[in-house]
Amino acid sequence: MDLFNGMVQFLQDGGFFMAPIGLLFIVGFVIALERWLFLGGIDSSNRRALQDITHAISVADTAKIQQAAKHQEAPVLAMLSQGIGRMAGVHRRDDLEYAMEEVILEYSLRLQKRTPMLATLANIATLLGLLGTIMGLITAFAAVANADPAEKASLLSSSISVAMNTTALGLMTAIPLVFVHSLLQGRTAGIIDTMEMAGMKLMNALAQKQSGGRDDQKA
Repeated sequence: MDLFNGMVQFLQDGGFFMAPIGLLFIVGFVIALERWLFLGGIDSSNRRALQDITHAISVADTAKIQQAAKHQEAPVLAMLSQGIGRMAGVHRRDDLEYAMEEVILEYSLRLQKRTPMLATLANIATLLGLLGTIMGLITAFAAVANADPAEKASLLSSSISVAMNTTALGLMTAIPLVFVHSLLQGRTAGIIDTMEMAGMKLMNALAQKQSGGRDDQKA
């Protein structure tokens, strides 16, 4: 109970700027939670899909990959299916690679959506905290100017302590948001790397399969 009362007193003493900083924290938390769940779902679907078609990729079994893409919704399957579909008209490795990169770029935009906002919210929270402290100090010095000389020291110290609350809350909001932003970026990069790796393995398997076919014809 004392902890709760202390937190309430801390927020009340901070003044006007505590409310917008708290709002930034709530908005950042909602965005972070939504992005974490979204990226987790994408990552899980990609892992399940790759488990099913690992052998098909290694032997360049395009029919099985296309069949899996029809029954499962995973970005990695959509990417591989796009590349395989491009093979019907062209046979150059570059064209196959460009087709898969197009899908990667499309999903990359979805994966990174709203994540940069966390860094922005963290910066704004820090700046609001500093602004609140400065405004509090200005108010404190103005009040102390007309106070009794014997009370100036204690009044000034208490006023500065209250003014620093906004900086403290701003940092308590910014630090978690920056940390989560870094985690989300790392998870996004991991998903994109997984897709690129799967595409590279398929292209290498196709090249090896085509090379083997030409060797058999020569023999």
